[in-house]
Amino acid sequence: MKILLTAEQLAEGISRLAQRVRDDVGRRPITVVGVLTGSIVLVSDLIRRLEGPVRVSMVWASSYRGATTTPGRLELRLDLLPDLAGQEVLLVDDIFDTGRTMEALVKELRCRGAKQVRSLVLLRKQGRSEVEIKPDFVGFDIPDAFAVGYGLDYNGAWRHLPYLAELEPADIHEERDSQIDSDGDSGT
Repeated sequence: MKILLTAEQLAEGISRLAQRVRDDVGRRPITVVGVLTGSIVLVSDLIRRLEGPVRVSMVWASSYRGATTTPGRLELRLDLLPDLAGQEVLLVDDIFDTGRTMEALVKELRCRGAKQVRSLVLLRKQGRSEVEIKPDFVGFDIPDAFAVGYGLDYNGAWRHLPYLAELEPADIHEERDSQIDSDGDSGT
């Protein structure tokens, strides 16, 4: 794997994002809505840097299934959301790829009565957007590569890395082989 962003670069980027959010929102109460599961590390680090009243909630969205590196059909689960009527909402996601997840979630949050919905992403892939919507806050622009670490995964692996790395084809092949071996060993 090739390192795209070090732990130090990520920490500096999160601090920059938190400051930009507070410059925009001020000290008004804000509801941070993180997108499971990729944003959990980002949300955790971000909310500790925000001042003023912060409420936290999570939604689940997924278009990647198993050992795939290309998005499929988007599925949303919004049952963990609190009442958003009249709330300032900050939607936090790990990566802006095609933009379809963000577009769908922003629409849903507005339908639930949010006063304003802003969006924040740690990463924006260059040249992949398929929608008109753009994130309000972006930590880093990255090339069109499959990134892992700092909450992002491939088939459930590598979320724990404190840095962000590009998953190379050999890594994907190795992960698939180890999955096949472990499935064979377990008798499935």
